[in-house]
Amino acid sequence: MEKILAALQERQKPIAKLSKNSKLFKTIINTIKEKKGESIVVLDLRKIHEAVADYFILCDARSHIQVKAIADNIIDEVDTECDEKPYHKEYGEKWTLVDYVNVVVHIFQGEQRQFYSLESLWADAARTEY
Repeated sequence: MEKILAALQERQKPIAKLSKNSKLFKTIINTIKEKKGESIVVLDLRKIHEAVADYFILCDARSHIQVKAIADNIIDEVDTECDEKPYHKEYGEKWTLVDYVNVVVHIFQGEQRQFYSLESLWADAARTEY
């Protein structure tokens, strides 16, 4: 957890705003769905000045194997489709983060998502469920 928070705080949020119609955003959502990620939620952080990204994308996985599979698939597909590599990635069995600066993807096992409750920490963000 400390590594993830430190990595997010070390970098600066870019000025350019990303939209949900961007190729990067759509590729990430579709890739999560391909690997059967559950409870996909997007937090739109663009109107929150202190936010470290434009969007947080959160999803659940049923096992540590699925957490890794979703993360690896995101990295591979975004590289192939968008020619982008993550700024940072932090693998964990219960929570993995893939950071594309404007979009930060959080892949959780259910209990970790409830424990860290990012949705409530960013309650001011507009929320979209997929």
